[in-house]
Amino acid sequence: MTAETPTMGSFLVKRSGGQRFNLNDILTYTYLTVGTFLMFGPVIWLVLSSFKTQAALIEFPPQLLPLQQIQVEVEGYDEPLPLFTVTFEDGSVQELARARRVGIEAQMVDPANPEEIIRVNINQHEPIREFRLAWENYTTPLQGVGSFNFVRYFANSFIVTFVATFITLIINSMAAFALSKYKFYGRETLFVIIIGTLMIPVTVILVPVFLVITQLGLNNNLLGVIIPGAATPTGVFLLRQYMLTIPDELLDSARIDGASEWHIYWKIILPLARPALAVLAIFSVMWRWNDFLWPLIVLSRSELFTLQVGLNAFQGELNIQWHFVLAMTVLTLLPITLVFAVLQRFITTGIATTGMK
Repeated sequence: MTAETPTMGSFLVKRSGGQRFNLNDILTYTYLTVGTFLMFGPVIWLVLSSFKTQAALIEFPPQLLPLQQIQVEVEGYDEPLPLFTVTFEDGSVQELARARRVGIEAQMVDPANPEEIIRVNINQHEPIREFRLAWENYTTPLQGVGSFNFVRYFANSFIVTFVATFITLIINSMAAFALSKYKFYGRETLFVIIIGTLMIPVTVILVPVFLVITQLGLNNNLLGVIIPGAATPTGVFLLRQYMLTIPDELLDSARIDGASEWHIYWKIILPLARPALAVLAIFSVMWRWNDFLWPLIVLSRSELFTLQVGLNAFQGELNIQWHFVLAMTVLTLLPITLVFAVLQRFITTGIATTGMK
């Protein structure tokens, strides 16, 4: 007799016991529903807002869906006019186009009879909207608008993230290997010092690190963005705790067989530490891809900007093009989402075992 495979529907209505929902079930599902809304609500708003026009983003009260006002061509007017539903004092309703607005008075025209001007109070008309996705928010920046070069900025961000993540994994895994598998005087003290650097705010070290980068001639160089954050105390801690779970006897057996320390590190330690490395890779990609402050300090040439810094191109002196900013922000989320989707199966294993000895 084979066990029945649970379906998604049966999983979502699963109860703690019996056939009826009890107080524990109600509290659990309420907590999960509220948590899901709080987590994904801003993301849903971001995606929907990225398809709105500039005018729709600043209107009040705000609309959740990307609704745009219908415009019609009217004879005698060069530009299309917005269409409104006008309610007259006698209760009759008519669809009219607004030619202009003077104070609280709107001058309306009938698209079928544009010669007659109908004056109504602005409180008597409501805009007629339709659901429409403003794809131009995505296509215009991708084609190059103003000083924003999406392809160049995306390539710079990819190079910085890929190279920095690779270096971070190598350096942190080497340090974790030494701190977990070698016994030497001051090992625990050194580990405590490394972890203690987490208490130092990033803003405190910005100026010293910038001076070092300047002395090395790495200003306006992607290496100046990559190198300073290559070694992270979080990565060392994460990998060291995981490597402590690898039996020392396995390494001793490899040494008896004549394996070098480099061979042990490369052929034994790294393959066995893949879950922890995947977790650190996700963290590193998120840190580097979303980093804004440090690239903004190091880079001043626009052709070297990362994607996050390049989004400043939509910020003018008097106006911010929010519809472009939101659309490009959605695109910047896609690589992070892809990396998380590929490596998420390692997260539970990696985090669950980093606290074990």
